[in-house]
Amino acid sequence: MKKLVLVIFIATAAAAASGCSKGEARPDQVRKPSIAVEVAAAHPAEVVEGIDVTGSLEPKFWADVKTQIPGLVKQVYVHEWVRVSKGTMLARIDVAETEALVKRAEASVESARAGLAQARVTATRADREFARAVKLKDAGLATQQSVDDARTEAEAAAARIDASKAQIRVAEEEVRQARARQAKGLVVAPIDGVVALRDVNVGDLASDAAASKPIFRIIDNRVLNLTVTVPSAESARVKIGQPLEFTVDALPGKTFTGKVMFINPELNAADRSLKVVAEVRNVDELLKAGVFAKGRIITGRRGNALQVPRSAMAGWDSVSGKGRLFVVSGETARARGVETGTVSGDLVEVVKGLQAGERFVVRGGFNLKDGDRITIASRGN
Repeated sequence: MKKLVLVIFIATAAAAASGCSKGEARPDQVRKPSIAVEVAAAHPAEVVEGIDVTGSLEPKFWADVKTQIPGLVKQVYVHEWVRVSKGTMLARIDVAETEALVKRAEASVESARAGLAQARVTATRADREFARAVKLKDAGLATQQSVDDARTEAEAAAARIDASKAQIRVAEEEVRQARARQAKGLVVAPIDGVVALRDVNVGDLASDAAASKPIFRIIDNRVLNLTVTVPSAESARVKIGQPLEFTVDALPGKTFTGKVMFINPELNAADRSLKVVAEVRNVDELLKAGVFAKGRIITGRRGNALQVPRSAMAGWDSVSGKGRLFVVSGETARARGVETGTVSGDLVEVVKGLQAGERFVVRGGFNLKDGDRITIASRGN
């Protein structure tokens, strides 16, 4: 009986062994297939440190033009979008009454000058009479009274010359005032620029500057101000003279540069942000006032830094500056903790945990685990 049981057991074991050799492998013998990934090598490069900002462009120089005197608009010389220079005539106000005052003041000047000429003739005659009286007195043919009267007349004539000169100055000042008022009838451009607004037509009744609204607006787009706000935590890094690089949606692919020119001495009480103004040279006038801009204030540059794409980071916490990379070791991907620094667009600086020349997974690592076999689909630089 014991021999029979032993024979059955040996036969069963042999059958089981034969079945395993012909069927599927055991679970502990299954090998996970390799995962296709893209890799890149870490190379030292320059890191640009900066503060990301947004803001809008406004003209540094612009002017709202008003009329200085009330009156009827007689002529308009320009229309919108034309370029004008400082002093270009924009419009003319009817100042017929002022023109009459100018003519009358000019006539007063001529009258005063004629009075001066007459006073000089009288003074010359009085001087001659005084000289003759002195000679007659010396010859005993005239009295001292005659000499004194002649002297008094000569002095009076000289005084009338001075009075005539004063009258001329008064008349000339009246002319200047009348002409100045007449000149106010000409509306001229106060700066070089482009007419962005024309809000007047011939026949309109213009008010004086104190009560009127602008009838022209001149904008000079050759120099723009980019106004941005900086978080209070970054405010100490901003300095006057730092470059500000930015882009605008209207001109994709082009990068523009300005210079920080003004830093508000106090933070905004509402959101604790700092107002910063950068000056942008726009000689070719590609940029327009009012455009929204996105950019960075460049606070420093460092060389020999290692940067990786954001897509290569796994479980990255930008606040604490910690994350993971899958570093290539032969045909295996190894998860490695790293510490990060400056973020420049889509590139993240790795300050600890990665060495120059090491290869890391750029794409395809979303389902990787430490120790997984990989197949390199493509290599980056």
